[in-house]
Amino acid sequence: MRALLRGIPLVALALALFLVLPVSASAAPAPTTIPAPADLPPYSPAYQPQGTDERGLWMWADEDERELRDSKFVINDPALQSYVASVLCRAVGQDRCRGVRIYLVRVAAFNANMSPNGTMQVWSGLLLRVRSEAELAAILGHEFAHFELRHSLAGFRKARTMTDIAAWMAFLGQYGATAQQAAIGSIYQFSREQEKQADLLSLKYAIQSPFSAQAAAHVWQRLMDEADATALGRKQRSRRYDRVAFFSTHPTPLDRATYLADLSADAAAKPEGAESYSAALAKWLPEFLSDQLKLNDFGGTEYLLSSLAGEHWTAPLLFARAELYRQRGNPRDLVAAADFYRSALAADPEMAEGWRGLGLCLMRDRQQAEGAAALKNYIRLRPQAADISMLQTMTGE
Repeated sequence: MRALLRGIPLVALALALFLVLPVSASAAPAPTTIPAPADLPPYSPAYQPQGTDERGLWMWADEDERELRDSKFVINDPALQSYVASVLCRAVGQDRCRGVRIYLVRVAAFNANMSPNGTMQVWSGLLLRVRSEAELAAILGHEFAHFELRHSLAGFRKARTMTDIAAWMAFLGQYGATAQQAAIGSIYQFSREQEKQADLLSLKYAIQSPFSAQAAAHVWQRLMDEADATALGRKQRSRRYDRVAFFSTHPTPLDRATYLADLSADAAAKPEGAESYSAALAKWLPEFLSDQLKLNDFGGTEYLLSSLAGEHWTAPLLFARAELYRQRGNPRDLVAAADFYRSALAADPEMAEGWRGLGLCLMRDRQQAEGAAALKNYIRLRPQAADISMLQTMTGE
């Protein structure tokens, strides 16, 4: 061992040991109590970037916002944007939310983020998965906590320092590679601690807000269940109970759901706002469901639809479920899909796309006469549709 150590450059060894040794903040367990609302840090809405690093980071964020503003993926719906902004303001307070610019982005994945210049992105996959104003507030509050704690700046500085060290270590050969990996690992270990800090601050927001503090844990529980359903559908193993991987930037979902539930267990019960959230999303629900269907994720989508429906399957949810089964297209799937289409049409006979899907499903299942009758209803309701000529040929017209 001594001979081995003599072969390692002393600087490399010192850096490797420094980076590998646990940092007290990173090793600290999740807190067991939520500080009172009075513990919220003072906030200055007129904050301006300080120093060269932060000014450079803001310049980068401003350029990114200019590109985002003109993106075709941005949802230009002032009513929905105003609604999401109102949820954020009620979650973190009017003084904090005043300078935030929210962009709703049509991407079928669960994500939201906030840039250091006050730009917040909320993806449509997140809007589809949360069930209430309280759950949306929990996620937006978490992202705002990253902003208020200036994690982007801390991460920028640490990443720059660590990548410089890692690049230098590449010249040190075999043992330099070990220290290089330790340097890279240090970046991601710090990010996991930032996630816990943001979780804690977002729970403080929730306590002083009109929303339930328990909502955050509910979101993570369902995300784990959906991930399990996706894995099962693809014949993969669940990652629900996995330890944090070396390059992971977040706590494991199980760890996160557990400590969020424990921290909020004693918080006062408050309204969830499920009905108002459902009403605000109603216009876009069919579009977001359509995007979800394009992900080719039968197990996860089936779970998501069932979760959204609960004990009440609405016409849009039934239609999406029918489309899901028709697209997979096993013989038994076509039978199930036809039943789902009929249920959707019973709830909404004027749903033109439902008649189209039913007709195509029945035609594929060799029920020509009934399929043609369903397609004729679609043609009647959508006489100017782009696929009318094709469908008229299928019906013999």
